Amino acid sequence: MMLTNFSSTIEKNKTQIVAVKQKKKRLNKEAIFALLFIAPTFLGLLIFYMLPAVASFALSFSSWDGITAPVYVGLENIRTLFVDPTFQRSIINTIVFTAVSVPLSVVIATFVSLMLNQKIKGMVLYRTLYFLPVVTMPVAVGMVWKWLYNTDYGLINYLLGVFHLPQPSWLFDPNIALFSVILVYVWMTIGNNVILLLAGLQGVSNSYYEAAQIDGASKFRQFLNITLPLITPTLFFVFITSMISSLQMFDLIFVMIGDNNALLDPLRTIVFGVYESGFKYSQMGIASAQAFLLFLAILAITIIQFVFQKKWVHYDS
Repeated sequence: MMLTNFSSTIEKNKTQIVAVKQKKKRLNKEAIFALLFIAPTFLGLLIFYMLPAVASFALSFSSWDGITAPVYVGLENIRTLFVDPTFQRSIINTIVFTAVSVPLSVVIATFVSLMLNQKIKGMVLYRTLYFLPVVTMPVAVGMVWKWLYNTDYGLINYLLGVFHLPQPSWLFDPNIALFSVILVYVWMTIGNNVILLLAGLQGVSNSYYEAAQIDGASKFRQFLNITLPLITPTLFFVFITSMISSLQMFDLIFVMIGDNNALLDPLRTIVFGVYESGFKYSQMGIASAQAFLLFLAILAITIIQFVFQKKWVHYDS
């Protein structure tokens, strides 16, 4: 009897061991297939993002013209930038661009998403129209708006002339050129923010609004006390991504203004300075130093926002 029980125990253990080995083998196969599926994306990130980022960091401490061997210069590139009035101007322009475009985009996107969250006819069409600029290439957007802003034959000035209103030089007046580009940027990016905020709004339960209506709360009061607190996680995400995008503004300015415009200084951003130093003047070390400083600024601002999010972001619904 005891031998029979002992034999059955051994057979049971053998079966369990075989099952474990088979499970481990299956998991190994799944891991291999998983690695094969993510390999293209990982290699793309490694080759086109990670390695260039490391190389750019190393070059920020070097002097390199793109042809001869790099020469280590330490912090000389950083010191050169901080006494360069052109770089100082690009910092101011970038700060102004971000400080104006991000709040404007978030506020307008919040208002539009509230409108699109209603049950009215043609809502799918409206949502599509608002999202179309997002999937349009920035070069195409810049070219179209460059024509719209044209002082002599642009559509905007033509309509202003019909109503006998002033017709400004949108892209050639240093006082308004930056804000003209900001309007285009907001128009181009607002659709993405609208979609994100709309998803946040649709995640808010109707029971909150029903209870508020019973208590006699107005629509505005419902927005302040229910809607706004419950979509703060989405607002936080939208604010972070919009800020990072605006700090890296380059394509619209390059397309709408070019790099030979006499009025480029009021529009030059940090990333435009990276392009100009690296690809126009072959100062790869200076360009890399600018990119590195911009990375540090974005990192610092993002960390600060994550620290202060606890005071206004509510994750409990």
